[in-house]
Amino acid sequence: MDKKKWSVWAVGVLTLAVFVGASGMAMGQQKLIPLRISHQPEFETFPTWLAIQEGLDKKAGMELKLVYFDSGMPQIEALPAKQWEIGATGGVPMMMAALRYGAYMIGMTHDDGFNNLVMVRADSPIMKVKGKIPKYPEVYGSPELIKGKTILTTTVSSGHYALSSWLKVFGLKDADVKIKNLEQGQAVAAFDSGEGDIVSLWAPFSMTGLSKGWKMAANAVQAGANIPLVWVTSKEFGDKNPEIVARFLKLYFQMIDRQKKETHQQAPMYQKFLKDWGGMDLSMDLVKLNIDLCPMYDLQENLKIFNDSKGPSIAYKQMSAIADFFTENKRLKPEERERVLKSPFITDKFLKMIK
Repeated sequence: MDKKKWSVWAVGVLTLAVFVGASGMAMGQQKLIPLRISHQPEFETFPTWLAIQEGLDKKAGMELKLVYFDSGMPQIEALPAKQWEIGATGGVPMMMAALRYGAYMIGMTHDDGFNNLVMVRADSPIMKVKGKIPKYPEVYGSPELIKGKTILTTTVSSGHYALSSWLKVFGLKDADVKIKNLEQGQAVAAFDSGEGDIVSLWAPFSMTGLSKGWKMAANAVQAGANIPLVWVTSKEFGDKNPEIVARFLKLYFQMIDRQKKETHQQAPMYQKFLKDWGGMDLSMDLVKLNIDLCPMYDLQENLKIFNDSKGPSIAYKQMSAIADFFTENKRLKPEERERVLKSPFITDKFLKMIK
């Protein structure tokens, strides 16, 4: 190669090297998308927490921050104040988010009905009567034993929905009992100190109840109720940032695919999450039970649940049942029920973007 050709070749190689190096540096310094994810101390939070612990959010171009809430309604009330962008909450508070703020329901994590337990103390007469109503053979109790009792739970929540579904089995309503509104941790402490006759809890608080020897009168599924735990975002954020919403959901579903494969292998890390982020100590046996009672939905299951090509989707039917619960308990007017169910709050557009 003569000197002139060698010089041109060398300059070209040097230029390419500088370009590649600069491009790599630019990609490495690419600004991460900050995203606040609102969660409660529950199993569906764990995949998000684990992704942050392992730096997987940053690899996906995001910087996630967990925002803690004790229950769904305080979480929803923080939405219009823009304290978070995407959150996981129960289907019950989701209904209020849609009604009050036009929020989008953009996915489901799992059916939390297996984890929502109506519980009594071991010596409760309620546990002596099982299958009083033949249609619900696994449910304990009777109208006579339940009517007038004091029940501790978090109102306008999945625990409240499970409780009302249990009462409905026996032809009872909220008005037939005395409901005391407490956050879940408060309800556990109050019931443990002897207050109330019945308590309705979701996991991991229901797992704490089991560790104390409390008995399950019914879970929501046994009482005929599905309790969807859902992903929600505000209409404003979802409309302005659909790619960001889809990017987060994609990462979350990748974590779910991994969870389905590893199951109990993740138990030690889940136990650590509960202690470090949730402030709860659970035995390994109860940690594994909690995992077993949370059959998580992956992307394909979500697409099926939200599919309305052949009529009302599974998601719509489950939310319609929750709207009925609200209406029966006079927390929704019939016209409000109709308005929210006719609104486009249930959407699969972000799920389809991932696909």
